Formats: sequence, structure tokens, C-alpha cells
Amino acid sequence: MLRISSFLAITLVCLSFVEAADKPNVVLVMTDDQGYGDLSCHGNPVLKTPNLDELYRESVRLTDYHVSPTCSPTRSALLTGHWTNRTGVWHTIMGRSLLRENEVTLGQIFKDAGYATGMFGKWHLGDNYPYRPEDRGFTEVMRHGGGGVGQTPDFWDNAYFDGSYFHNSKAEPVKGFCTDVFFGYAKRFIKAQKAAGKPFLAYIVTNAPHGPMHAPESSSAPYKNLNVGLANFFGMIANIDDNVGCLREFLDDEDLTENTIFIFTTDNGSSSGWRTFNAGMRAGKGSEYDGGHRVPFFVHWPNGKLTGGRDVTRIAAHVDVVPTLIDLCGIASPKDVKFDGISIAPLLRNEIVTRWPARILVTDSQRVKDPIKWRKSAVMTSQWRLINGKELYDIKADPGQKKNVTAEYPKIVERLTNFYDRWWAELEPTFKQDCAIYLGHPAENPAVLTCHDWITTRSTPWNHSHVRNAMTGKANTGFWNVKVVEDGEYEIRIRRWPKEADAAIDASLPAGADVPGVQAYRARPGKAFPAVKATVSIAEQSAGLELPPGRKEVIFTMRLKAGTTRLSSRFIDAAGNEIGGYYAYVKKL
Repeated sequence: MLRISSFLAITLVCLSFVEAADKPNVVLVMTDDQGYGDLSCHGNPVLKTPNLDELYRESVRLTDYHVSPTCSPTRSALLTGHWTNRTGVWHTIMGRSLLRENEVTLGQIFKDAGYATGMFGKWHLGDNYPYRPEDRGFTEVMRHGGGGVGQTPDFWDNAYFDGSYFHNSKAEPVKGFCTDVFFGYAKRFIKAQKAAGKPFLAYIVTNAPHGPMHAPESSSAPYKNLNVGLANFFGMIANIDDNVGCLREFLDDEDLTENTIFIFTTDNGSSSGWRTFNAGMRAGKGSEYDGGHRVPFFVHWPNGKLTGGRDVTRIAAHVDVVPTLIDLCGIASPKDVKFDGISIAPLLRNEIVTRWPARILVTDSQRVKDPIKWRKSAVMTSQWRLINGKELYDIKADPGQKKNVTAEYPKIVERLTNFYDRWWAELEPTFKQDCAIYLGHPAENPAVLTCHDWITTRSTPWNHSHVRNAMTGKANTGFWNVKVVEDGEYEIRIRRWPKEADAAIDASLPAGADVPGVQAYRARPGKAFPAVKATVSIAEQSAGLELPPGRKEVIFTMRLKAGTTRLSSRFIDAAGNEIGGYYAYVKKL
């Protein structure tokens, strides 16, 4: 009987493997800060994107596809199928870019379905357990820290070329331009999965063309007559275009193209190119107007007949991506998860749809500690845009959103307002569910905390130039929301400079090497801050130490009880000026 059971188990495993192997692969490429108009196929008169133009000609295209006006919120919705404000991600810093634990990601869904799952580039949904991509279903990860190369959680003094990125949780030195590195690691992953006979999800998410504006000189050379920022913005897109072309050739060579769903999209409106060309839309990144959130979405899948250069004009959004990919790939939807989006697979397949819903979608740009009703919001249908609850635009007749027609269509305003009121009322109770970084968990011990994730009311020192500048004052201090996993003794090491810098708390730093483009974060000298005292506060315990000159870190040992609490630290000089302890290394002993 035991032998028969074992045989049946092996048979079921084999059948599951065969079934998984027949599933389509997925390559999802999403760039950062590239808008709808930042493509020559969309009419840009300056920028040339021949490989993306070819993908455009061969794909099914969403022409009315919307995301959030900034990056982390888009990523949270695209990966979960939930409204950004439901996921806890409504900002890019201040602890509001951490994706809540209860959210099930695209990576986890595909991993559970037997896929190999890889994430390459920009995550920006948390740099600590349990928020990292390797904690959320991605089994192969190569990423930078924070929201961009050179931001505070990133490896110290990274600057788009060379440096180190986090490969499966460990810092790994690399050579080359960041986008080239991420595409290179993705190709290695894809090749390995082909050899293993396993379907794969490759989530390739570039930090380019997000600022600071750095590009390979060969990529920016055609735009050298523009200002340095725009030349390198376009140069980064030209480099992305080259990488997309090389990746598609690679898939051809590996005989993977026919059964691979290849998606290209972007995370929000253009940060820099929209003033040059914006496809007739109003405003750019961060805006509630269409230029802030209507972006390209191309999908190509020969075996699924998603080819031919066809437009889908019905309104769609980032919350639709997860249910659509579940549908296209024929995999199980996660139990007890109700998506805010819907599968648009019937539209992609060009099926005859007689009862497609008259959808209302919402996007907003909060970028504050706690969400504010109607703040920088757009309530959208295929025809209408209600902006901030006050302005109404007929997007079909007025794509540039120049004529406010609120007075002419009061019933439309009322309908969209009522929808938004219900939407807000449903989400508002969740806003107080703060995410906490785990302390003492085996998956990350020590936990490395950075000031990027301080919770405060204004801003944080979110990049390396802010740390180098010794930003002072209450506006540049805050606390970390943390969860002590279990009772025990904890060692808390506070630093002004990260371990990689190997510098004293009171030391200045020389400017680092510059790279092509605008001045790099690291190319600014690091100011000395003559701290004479350090303090730490956690779980109603506080401690302080006098600092002798030349100390690299301050070590506090405290006995902590399990539970959620706050951690904060300060460095103070003789005049009473203070800065936060930008870096904290917390270890359960």
C-alpha cells in the first residue's frame, strides 16, 4: 500500500510539472518615470525608440491604461490587484512605501502555481523583512535599495555605474550601467529556467529613467544638444530600448518568444520629457491630470494570439494586471482575495463582449503621512475625469483637460462623487494599519534600518546626498515603526554613516567620483557633524551616551519584549543641534 501511495504521489508531482511546463512564461518590463509621450511610436519628435516601436507594432495596446502618479503606489497595485491606499502604499518614503503583510503578490501567486519567479531592478515596497521581494514570492532577486540607485537604503555611494546591488539579500559587486545589469541578470534567470524546464515570471523593473539623470554616453550622445538632464533622461530611455531589443532577440534565440507573454509598461507619467512632448495630455509625474497617470501598456504573446498591432480603447488600470495574468496563464487565484481590478483578458483577446461593465476607476497622489480625502485625485470613466472633486473634463472631446464642464454636467459629477465617497469610506478604516519592520527575525538578523523609512510629518533624508549634507532639525528626524519578534536581549548599533562607508560619526567625507550626466549624489562632500552625544529610544526605554571623537558607531544593549513599538535615535552636537541616527543595525543576541 505504501508503494502504491508513493507511486501515486510521484505521478501527481510529474503531472503537475508537465501542466506547469505548458503554461506561458511572463516577462513584465516596467520602467520608472517614463510617460506615454516618451516613445517615438507615440509621436515623440525627438526621442528615438526603434525596438519599443517594433514591440508596439506587434502588440495589443491599451490606449486608456492608468496607474498611480508616483512609483511605489503603482507597484503596490500592479503586484496585488488592490487599490494603492488599501495596500498601505500611498507615498514613496516615510514608512508609507511598505507593502502590508496581508497582501498577496503576483510573485507569490505564480510561485504557488509552479513558476520560477524572478525580480530584477526596482522594488520600492520595503527593504526589510517581511517586505522585501524575496519575502513576497520572488525566488531570484537582484535589486537596488529604496526607490532608486543612490537612495538611502541602497548600497552606499552607488551611482548608476558599477557599485553593488542586493542579490538574494546579499550585496554583490557589479560592473556596468544599472539597466544593463538588471536585464543581464534577468536573462541568466530565464536561461536557467529554460534548462530546468520550468515556466517563469521575470519582473524586470528599471530605476531608469528616474533621476538623477545618468546615462551611458553612447546613449545620450544623440541628445547632446539638449540640457544635460533631458539629454540623459532620453539617453536612459534609449538604453532601455536597446535592452528590450536585445531581450526579445534573446527570447527568439532561446525559442521562447511564441509562448511568452511579453509586457512593456511604465509606472507613472513622465518626470522630464512631458514638457517636450506629452501626446496631447496635461501635466506629468505626480499630477492628477492624465499626464500623471495614463501610460503605455503593450502585450505580445504569439501563442495566445495577442499580436498584430491592435488597440484596446476601454479604460483599464494597474489593478487589472494580476487578475488578467491569472486568467491568461490559467492558474489558480489566491483564496480569500478579492481583487479591486478585473481580468481584461477578453478585451486583449478581442472577444465579442456584450456586457462589459461601465467602469469607474480612481487614482490619486497622496505623498503625505496619512491620506487626505480628494487629495490630488482623479475619478475616471472612459469619457469623464473628475479632478479633486471639483473639476470635470470630457476626455473624449478635451484630452488636454482644458475646459472644466462641471456646471454643464451636474449629474455626472454627482455620480462620480458618490462612487468616490463609497470608495473612500471602504478604505479609510485601513489607513491606521501601520507597517512595522521586524526586529529579531531569523530571515533578517541584524535588521538594517535607514532614515528612508522614518515616519514623520514632512520628509526624510531619502538619498545619499541628504546624508552627506547632515540634514538637521525636526523636519529631518523621525521614528521607525518596528515589531520586536520575541522577548530577548537586543543590540542596537546607531550610525551616521553606513558600515560600507567605514567612517566616524563626526567625520567629513570627500566627494566621490562623478559619472556621466548630472552631478551624482556621491559627488558631493560629506559634511562633518561634531556629535558629542547619542541617544536611542525604544519601547518606553531611553538611553544616551557621550561620544568621544572618532567613534564610528554607538552600541546600546537593551532587553526588549515582543510587540510593536517605535525606535528612534539622535546625534547631538555641543550647541544642541541634532540629526537623526540615519542607520540602525538591530540584532537579537
